[in-house]
Amino acid sequence: MKPEMRSVLVTHADEPLGRRLIKHLCYDESVRHILAVGSGPAPRSLERFIENAPGVEYQQTDLARHRDVAELFHGAAVRQHHVDTVVFVPTHDLLDRPGRPRLSGVPDRTTEARLVLQQCLENGSIRQLIALGSAFVYHLVPGNANRFDERSALDFDPDLPALTRSWIDCDMLLHAEIHNARLAIALLRVPTVVGRDGGLFMHPGLATGTFPMLRATGFDPLCALVADHDVCRAVVLALHKRAAGTFNIAGHESVPLSVLARWAGGRSRSLPGPLLRGAAGAARLFGAEEWRTRLDGPHTRFGFTLDTRLAERELGYRPAYRIAPGRRDDGRIRIETSRA
Repeated sequence: MKPEMRSVLVTHADEPLGRRLIKHLCYDESVRHILAVGSGPAPRSLERFIENAPGVEYQQTDLARHRDVAELFHGAAVRQHHVDTVVFVPTHDLLDRPGRPRLSGVPDRTTEARLVLQQCLENGSIRQLIALGSAFVYHLVPGNANRFDERSALDFDPDLPALTRSWIDCDMLLHAEIHNARLAIALLRVPTVVGRDGGLFMHPGLATGTFPMLRATGFDPLCALVADHDVCRAVVLALHKRAAGTFNIAGHESVPLSVLARWAGGRSRSLPGPLLRGAAGAARLFGAEEWRTRLDGPHTRFGFTLDTRLAERELGYRPAYRIAPGRRDDGRIRIETSRA
């Protein structure tokens, strides 16, 4: 029996995880067309790939602007190719674009999730929404023994930095529509994502994309990891199952933050808790939310692992990649992913 043919729209296809997902979907026989959407011009590597992939096209769209998103979903590309599935890949870091004012103080990520969800609900041709969310939405308590399943409590602390809280806001927006009768919504909560080239994504301690990773003195929080290939495989499995619900997606490995920093070719630095909190307070005062996110929060003290049994049972997901340190040509350590 031939699989049902799907036409898929992927957001933030100009970022590393989005680009990886485009390639996974392109080689899936059930996907007939891919509309790759990015906030900027297509990276050269993606342009070269699209030149040899006739079923893929790229469109630049500002997903944080209502008119732009409405024009995208009612535009010729969506209508012509009968797009029926949307994969919401959020921007990988915690930063807003430079010089961009926030709408009512809301970070871009939250605005994008709201607008994409609204269009998926209103557009009768869209039958499935698969969204990547963050596992850092869970309420971390002291220690590294936090083991979370999909029913675990989320962190609703009102004093969380806005850029961290945006993950929780997106999660709640999507979760509120999980039981929609027409639109199948699958929310995949992922921890720190490790790219094929050793890049790290979606970790609040890397809000600025730079080292060192900061942590409070006396703490070395455990970090759950997942390879970008496994995240993409989970998306494809959710697509095939037309899955609805919330699913934890993680890899085999969980390592202390100091180890993760060393594997990534950087370093972690421990600072006294009061100093971190004071610096975070100053960052908040001056509106530097990205630094406030990086300097303070439960993730600088407490770690967690994820229970992925629901994804295994409902989606057939099991991590297929290992994450370990390797060596660059110059002998320096780098983090690598490889098939298990």
